[in-house]
Amino acid sequence: MTPALHPARPNQFALLRQRRFAPFFWTQFLGAANDNVFKFAFTVMVTYQMRVDWLPVELAGLVIGALFILPFLLFSATCGQLADKYSKTGVMRFVKSLEIVIMLVGALGFFSGNAALLLLCVFLMGCHSTLFGPVKYAYLPQVLSHHELTGGNGVVEMGTFVAILLGNVAGGLLVAIPDIGPQSVAAACLALAVLGRLVAGQIPALEPTDPGLHINWNPVTETWRNLRLARGNLPVFHSLLGISWMWFFGAVFLSQFPSFAREVLHGDAQVASALLVIFSLGIGIGSLLCERLSRGQVEIGLVPLGALGMSVFSVDLYFASRALPASELMNLSTFVAQSAHWRVMADLALLSLFTGLYSVPMYALIQQRSHATHRARIIAANNILNALFMIASALLAGALLKAGWSIPHIFLFTGVANAVVTGSIFVLMPQYLHQFRAWVRPHRG
Repeated sequence: MTPALHPARPNQFALLRQRRFAPFFWTQFLGAANDNVFKFAFTVMVTYQMRVDWLPVELAGLVIGALFILPFLLFSATCGQLADKYSKTGVMRFVKSLEIVIMLVGALGFFSGNAALLLLCVFLMGCHSTLFGPVKYAYLPQVLSHHELTGGNGVVEMGTFVAILLGNVAGGLLVAIPDIGPQSVAAACLALAVLGRLVAGQIPALEPTDPGLHINWNPVTETWRNLRLARGNLPVFHSLLGISWMWFFGAVFLSQFPSFAREVLHGDAQVASALLVIFSLGIGIGSLLCERLSRGQVEIGLVPLGALGMSVFSVDLYFASRALPASELMNLSTFVAQSAHWRVMADLALLSLFTGLYSVPMYALIQQRSHATHRARIIAANNILNALFMIASALLAGALLKAGWSIPHIFLFTGVANAVVTGSIFVLMPQYLHQFRAWVRPHRG
């Protein structure tokens, strides 16, 4: 199986009918869905259903999120080495087997109502995702041609955000079932893990890209080595920074949706959920549009277009939300019925759509320009930077809120900061702007 044997520009959805792509896609889809069913259901439990003296309600979401992301900082460098040294197919199958074991432990936690055991599972699911991350993006260049990379990445990104959305919705609905909510979550998570392992068994076998690699088990020195390795390829390194900034940008909005819905938009939990739906679907649609707009190429000219849209609609979201009249708490139907809110929803949809346009070409560039023997380690470096940027996002947003900033002001700040940060990246890598001008000219005609 070599990428060259496949058509130069297939429809990106045609990949979902091919064995080289479809089992991999559904494996990662089910894994992302399971992560979010588990995390969201557990968050709802400790917020509304369980009394845990040592885990205050107001800190529960933060602790769960921090435990999930901690393994990305600790173990990404090691996991990148494993993905380069061993067959990516074998690693994915091992990861999915590990997921079943974790969900068995999680089922015990849900049945017994043991918060400590469930927190351990959150950490273990973070380890599971940390190991899968480098394989996820390093697998695609081994099975897709140059002309398929953008479309394949677009489908994967769309699938990931849809899985996150569905996982959150399913977790919330299942845990709320009277009397059997936690047990229903346990059964669903275990079923998703088993199904994911069965699907992973259909992923075609691949040869390892660097079987002679000597594993360095020291995460500190290997993390530093991975970052230096990425720094040695400046176009790739600047793209890593660009993607990490995207996660910073997105985390600001995702973390503020509940408070934004209640305090600014005067909406209830349904409205907060609707914001998540709009944001997720926007990124999914933007990711899919990349293949059509790039004309089958890895088109980094889309990145400045995406960055521009991210800033424009973030700033406009500030103006659209800053002067909304005070009102009683609204449900979703009342909220949508008021035309003053349409601009807010349009801004959110468009800024997330342009985020999809911004991120997919960068992922494709990293895959294309990283050497095959250490591609997974480059992806691991990306995951480390992503985690650091997301932590910085949470700390900065918290500091601004503590300083008295409103949520719309934080959105305004993020939009302006996005223009400054991405502009700096384009100065360091003028190829982005050159390609943007080259991309625009044919579209004018």
